[in-house]
Amino acid sequence: MVTAVVGVLGTLFAPLLSQRLTARQRAAECAAEAQARRFEERRAAYTAMNRASRQFHTLLKDTLHRLRDSVYTDQERAQLEEARLDHRDRYAEAQMIAPEVILTASRNVNSVLAAVDAAAKRIDRGHAREGETPERALVALKEAEPRLSEMRRLMRRDLGVED
Repeated sequence: MVTAVVGVLGTLFAPLLSQRLTARQRAAECAAEAQARRFEERRAAYTAMNRASRQFHTLLKDTLHRLRDSVYTDQERAQLEEARLDHRDRYAEAQMIAPEVILTASRNVNSVLAAVDAAAKRIDRGHAREGETPERALVALKEAEPRLSEMRRLMRRDLGVED
């Protein structure tokens, strides 16, 4: 009698147990997919932010050399403005998914780039502050290089890239 009851209960509960195990497996798969998607979003945002920051830095350096040599053109002005806007947009995108340590590193880079960009604009418009020259702005821009490297290092660490 006990054997018959256990057999019947086993038959009744087997589909429920199977269904529950399948649901757990699907939930685990969904969680793994979501984690992989978040990782890819973060990696893409870091790549874009790093590229935009470095491009802005490079164009600022080029701008200062051209200002120094009095050969700065409207085309270069437009390129620099486009790079500045791209840099701003990539930071805005990263704000939604990057941890605070990455955003702090990006702000540290941006503080140098923004200050040099403002100086370059003043120099270009003929409203340079006392002692503000392309040469001094180039020296100030050098401060961005270790900050760019630190930002990249922190991004790589957050993505699990080991040196």
